[in-house]
Amino acid sequence: MRSPRSPLALPAIGCLLLLTGCGGGGFAGDSQAQQSEGGQATVRMLVNISPNLTQAYWDGLVKPFEQANPGIDVKIEAPTGKGVADTLPQQLAAGNAPDVVETLMADETLAKQMLDLTDQPWTKDTPLAEQAKLGGKVYTVGVGVQAQSLVFYNKAAFDKAGITQPPTTFDELDAAMGKLKDAGYLPLQTGGDFLTGLQLLQLSNPSRAQTHPAWQQDVKGGKVKAGESLLPYLERYRTWIGKGYVDKNALGMKYADAETAFLTGKSAMYVMGSWFTASEAKAEKDFEVGVFPAPVDKGQTYPGPQGATLAAPYMILKSTPQKDAALKLVQWLVTDPEAVKSQLKQDGNFRTGVQREFTPLEKQVQEILDKAPSGVPQGEGYGDATLPKGFNSAWNTEVQGLYVGKSPKEVAEGVDRWMAGRS
Repeated sequence: MRSPRSPLALPAIGCLLLLTGCGGGGFAGDSQAQQSEGGQATVRMLVNISPNLTQAYWDGLVKPFEQANPGIDVKIEAPTGKGVADTLPQQLAAGNAPDVVETLMADETLAKQMLDLTDQPWTKDTPLAEQAKLGGKVYTVGVGVQAQSLVFYNKAAFDKAGITQPPTTFDELDAAMGKLKDAGYLPLQTGGDFLTGLQLLQLSNPSRAQTHPAWQQDVKGGKVKAGESLLPYLERYRTWIGKGYVDKNALGMKYADAETAFLTGKSAMYVMGSWFTASEAKAEKDFEVGVFPAPVDKGQTYPGPQGATLAAPYMILKSTPQKDAALKLVQWLVTDPEAVKSQLKQDGNFRTGVQREFTPLEKQVQEILDKAPSGVPQGEGYGDATLPKGFNSAWNTEVQGLYVGKSPKEVAEGVDRWMAGRS
């Protein structure tokens, strides 16, 4: 068992926030922004586009910065591929990289293309600044923290099924799903896209972190096999498919449709990160949504360590011709009080020291973060606790194999073959 640590609000995953009243986004000692012909510096920023983070939202977010810095124009760019992770390599290969990229975090490959921000004093009090360091250097700075290992549930469904307390162990979760199915509900909502593998990683985080506290490092160092160490969760998941606790045709459902299915009362539970609270707040529904920390294996401490990732991470391309303007923009995005609050609220994220209005569900998430003994990297991880790029996608592909007849052992072996090919 892990020894108790101080509450995570969020000292285990982020330092106290220094919200400098930078207003226009300047910082001490900066030089004049490099400007294009005509006196206007254009900063291209590649961002994630989602139901919460629309093009219109991003344009509105940076408008106050542009107004306070009339010599800088921020051009928001949406991914041209499946997402930012696909688009950035294409742009780099074409010699058309943006100045700033949002969503991704530095790994050993990306860091070579990114500006070292270690000497920027404003970075040290941003969330996960220490944990996200790579080789002792800061390449990525973020706005807040995303809690990952959360189970959202339909309280009316639980009441109808006679479940009085959220499950704390996987055995209790299995029992609860059986009752929910008998009550006429799809117990656990999942879907295709990236959702299948993501949810299983989110569910396994608190248990895995107690069995293998330095899991990413141990996998990367060859001490532990990724697939083999996650085999018990693959075996359990396969029983859920067989018992109808998840939809056997789930792979045909898009991420957004899965979210809608839960919010319209068609399913009883939905495993997702804290950003889901933003969608829940906007949805019209006739039931109340609650949330509890992901269960743990029998005999382990509950709640376990909470899966945590950096919310709205930003990096600056080393190749940018607008270095000073890009630095000014990124500092503003992660330290300006109103910019920070806007981004946290828009995508349901959290940051210690920031006071904003919480929905009832967000308050519950904050309480979960406060009580978590620690935060652990999710999936591929970040900083020095990083698996080879593409692990999340490879894991997702293999997990989806459970729906088309692969055995848990075959899935685990597939994951380990993928890892072996990148060692």
